[in-house]
Amino acid sequence: MNPADKTFAETIRARLGDDILRPVEPRYLDEPRRRFVGQAGLLALPRTVEQVAALVRLASEARVPVVPYGGGTGLVGGQVMAEGPAPLILSLERMRAIRAVYPTENILIAEAGAVLADIQAAAEAANRLFPLSLAAQGSCRIGGNLATNAGGVNVLRYGNARDLCLGLEAVLPNGDIWHGLGRLRKDNTGYDLRNLLIGSEGTLGVITAASLKLFPRPAGLGTAIFQVASPEAAIDLLALARDHLGETVSAFELIHRQGLDFLAEVLPDVRQPFDTPPEWSVLIELGLPAGHEPEAALESLFVAAEARGLVSDGVIAQSAAQRDALWSVRERIPEANRLIGSVSSHDISVPISRIPDFIRQGGQAIAALGPFRVNCFGHLGDGNLHYNVFPPKGHDRGEFDDRRAAIKRAVHDLVHEFEGSVSAEHGVGRLKTGDLERYGDPAKLSAMRAIKAALDPLGIMNPGAVLSDV
Repeated sequence: MNPADKTFAETIRARLGDDILRPVEPRYLDEPRRRFVGQAGLLALPRTVEQVAALVRLASEARVPVVPYGGGTGLVGGQVMAEGPAPLILSLERMRAIRAVYPTENILIAEAGAVLADIQAAAEAANRLFPLSLAAQGSCRIGGNLATNAGGVNVLRYGNARDLCLGLEAVLPNGDIWHGLGRLRKDNTGYDLRNLLIGSEGTLGVITAASLKLFPRPAGLGTAIFQVASPEAAIDLLALARDHLGETVSAFELIHRQGLDFLAEVLPDVRQPFDTPPEWSVLIELGLPAGHEPEAALESLFVAAEARGLVSDGVIAQSAAQRDALWSVRERIPEANRLIGSVSSHDISVPISRIPDFIRQGGQAIAALGPFRVNCFGHLGDGNLHYNVFPPKGHDRGEFDDRRAAIKRAVHDLVHEFEGSVSAEHGVGRLKTGDLERYGDPAKLSAMRAIKAALDPLGIMNPGAVLSDV
């Protein structure tokens, strides 16, 4: 492949004008965990799908690598290319329009550069709900959400980004435009290109727009945080909640004391719900139809759980402000993690019933490697844990860089032993290509390489992401 150099820039300007290229600012070369630093090739900011197609076609002809760029919030290095010829960074930030909303069909069509929070607001303006909810929703963009199959706190009820998409508009590696923005919920006409592109992290094409599923807004929201005796008790509480409340349980978050201690240490302004942080707690959110009182439903759940010895204390929000305060505890734990500085962070999933054993054995494995602190928290309802390992108090993570590989290997080996996934919702990117090789099913990897070779024979689309050897 060839670098995106001055000659290539002149070719772009001759075809698309001077307005499409911009200087490469540092933010396009960095990523939140600072594990990778990208190369400053060229930065293109197209305004239309036709311009995206023209850019990709020119890159294909010149054999220049293309790195699609959304909001830059990805945590596995998929948005930066540190090695190889300097790429064309293709940012979708100008393509941020909400093209249409169909309330009666529960569908919204948005361009890939639309910020997730703006899509949520557009849905709310139509008295609908777009339930994808992430900590980075004020800056992440829907194209990146789909490219990584983002998860978040509402997967339990509504599913991942993949489950919230009906159709796509995308540019394929040869520059062809796929006009797949269907609004159909039933369409069995051949291979599902939508689900092939979702989760492909820009390695099979560039998503430029999406048809998204909307839902009725719950008439009543209820939020509570309950102290639980153990992860086993939390799982039993989840089962009890779903027995009592069915699919109205939209979020069920497991929180460990270590996360609350980190908040107290570096973000003391966050108001915590308990005077003494419990060892384990769960944050629950309900979305109920009209005629039901969420606070009463949560009180009834607490009483039933207390009778079974599952919970010992709790706080049920009585207002929107109290609900926001409870969510602030959960949502600012990742911020506290960043301020503390992890030695190694892991986005994993294991079968829900095996989570307690995984937590116990994981703690033992990490303790054998050193006096580290572990903050284990996340989306218990779908089996997704953020299992992050930190230096002892008073030490910097840089002191333990030589232990990082061993920690990651120990955690991921255990995940694999428990029949889990080492990439639950953040994608593979460039950070986990070796893990995919090590733990991936050989038949699946072979099929993935064949698909990549068929759609992107020149290998120009986000090279080095997902599959490092193609």
